[in-house]
Amino acid sequence: MGLRDYKDSLDYLYGLERHGIIFGLVNIRNILKSLGNPHKKLKVIHIGGTNGKGSTAAMIQSILSRCGYRVGLYTSPHLISFTERIRIDDREITEAEVVGLIERIRGPIEEGRVPETFTFFDFTTAMAMLYFVRAGVDLAILEVGLGGRLDSTNVIDPLLTIITNISLEHREYLGDTVKEVAREKAGIIKEGKALITAATQPEVVDLFRGVCLEKKATFFRVGQDFRGRRAGPQRFHYHGRNLTLSNLELKLAGRHQIVNATTALGAIEMCKGNGYRIGDEAIYEGLRGVQWSGRLEVVMEYPTVLLDGAHNPVAAQRLREALMDEFHYERLLLALGIMNDKDYRRIISILVPLAHMTVLCKPRCERAAPPQVLLNELKRMGKRGKVVEDVVEAVQNLLSMASEKDLVCITGSFYTIGEAKAFLSSYKRQSLDANN
Repeated sequence: MGLRDYKDSLDYLYGLERHGIIFGLVNIRNILKSLGNPHKKLKVIHIGGTNGKGSTAAMIQSILSRCGYRVGLYTSPHLISFTERIRIDDREITEAEVVGLIERIRGPIEEGRVPETFTFFDFTTAMAMLYFVRAGVDLAILEVGLGGRLDSTNVIDPLLTIITNISLEHREYLGDTVKEVAREKAGIIKEGKALITAATQPEVVDLFRGVCLEKKATFFRVGQDFRGRRAGPQRFHYHGRNLTLSNLELKLAGRHQIVNATTALGAIEMCKGNGYRIGDEAIYEGLRGVQWSGRLEVVMEYPTVLLDGAHNPVAAQRLREALMDEFHYERLLLALGIMNDKDYRRIISILVPLAHMTVLCKPRCERAAPPQVLLNELKRMGKRGKVVEDVVEAVQNLLSMASEKDLVCITGSFYTIGEAKAFLSSYKRQSLDANN
């Protein structure tokens, strides 16, 4: 397998984006049927919600892997490489495996047995499921892509369902109110299977409880059935239904990660109830060693360079709190690139007031907001900023003006931080080579 094979395979895959978003489960079921329905052979934890899905999934995976289980993890989007989306334990799928899976799934399509009206996400979801079955994973953790009820991942019958939280997002697809969004997310609740949620809005909690009652699914709440209490910076105490642990250490920064960790530990309790053997030591080690890029991730020091994919107001507020409470710096230098279909006005209003300098950029994505539009919003707020359209040039600009005691924060979208992370990896290597 050469680089050309991998590139050609990805070109085919990304070419499916021409179909856009097609809601419904018919297409993914057609693909899976042609593969022998691999999803029916998997034990799955299904995770939906607005924020925190990936972090929660990574924590569960990290704990279970340290118990000796093979754990598949399917998440999106990726930051640098497509292979980040599909992994087993801490190992990403290889490029050769990607090529092999794409060729296997394209076979029935090109033979005409599967109508070619499916999406990029339909195809990649089928890839992940087939890969996990072939690898013989003990459990797969699948992250919902968009919404829930009609998302491609919603073909599975899970051991457990998690809905992390709910806020307004993708209004054109999910609805204009929090309750409408919650109703779409509630579509992943399955008959007779437990739900854990960290949602807090009374109308959302009531809706989830009602759906669980209707489907005879057990309803658990973070903050009630599973509780986490902060014990210091990146430390907390946990008290669940059958498990109490003190002074747990979190590798992931941000107070909101305590909620995600509490949700993950609720899921771990449910796994124990389903026969998985999980010791306390694995829990401590798993939380302490979890890897999850792009969430309050420090990638450089002197100056500190922080990446965070805050792409909606809730995530922006969490980033703001962390910048105020958990990081120390003389000046905050902000690089901001946001998607046009996000609430960029609120994201700007939350983050920009903290910054001494804001540079507005545009990642290589058709949905990206023009930096001039973002700059106009800054001006409307009475704030100053400047446009450096290319993400890499924006980062270079901020690095050139940063002192060792400053903090450079790159945020607004996973597309933005993905481009920045790729550049910074190369930048650090060049810096090391120059100093050796």
